[in-house]
Amino acid sequence: MKYTILTLFPDLVRPWTQESIIQKAIQRGLIEVEVRDIRAYAENKHHTVDDTPYGGGAGMVMRVDVTVQAIEAAGSADEVILLSPAGQPFTQKLAEELAGKTHLVLVCGRYEGIDARVEHFVTREVSIGDYVLMGGELGALVILEATARLIPGVIKEAQSHQQDSFSTGLLDYAHYTRPPEFRGLAVPEVLTSGHHAKIAEWRRKQALKRTQERRPDLLEKAELTPKDLVWLEEDS
Repeated sequence: MKYTILTLFPDLVRPWTQESIIQKAIQRGLIEVEVRDIRAYAENKHHTVDDTPYGGGAGMVMRVDVTVQAIEAAGSADEVILLSPAGQPFTQKLAEELAGKTHLVLVCGRYEGIDARVEHFVTREVSIGDYVLMGGELGALVILEATARLIPGVIKEAQSHQQDSFSTGLLDYAHYTRPPEFRGLAVPEVLTSGHHAKIAEWRRKQALKRTQERRPDLLEKAELTPKDLVWLEEDS
């Protein structure tokens, strides 16, 4: 998978690719991350990337000509994604869809926004939440992390991401590790029993319980078994 991230501030993005799992995935050739400076495509007299908005108003708007030059220079891509508060919500389902692509171009806006005509040169707009940031860089990194970890080989244990929150339609179950007791808080006994069937049942119940308590809206879309419904009824 190749990622091309278009930004006015490449030094905000590059450090993220130089640590942890993303760095290892790059070193192993599982993914490629190219960070391009949109400013490099400003061919106007003063090399400006933004201008005042037509019709007046506060802030500056990123120019369509400069942004589109950067998009086209990125080459052929499966998806050109504009990070935007007006975009479709980014979900685990969308992450799984995008992880199957071979080249994603991620366009990061700044200032008051990007000239609306850029929308004609992207395949979709994506939002990571109902709030406003200073730019699209964090959104691009969220997409990078969420999709890269789904690519075979990036995470050693394939089951790790298959059991994550949202992958099954539910929140993840609670996790525990050493020490077995901390300030009066003990690890649930079933997890140290070695009884795999009982552990699996406990984890499923925990996922259902946590989802019911914290994100009941997810239950409406989750694929629940008759046994799941019985457990939910017992907890309600």
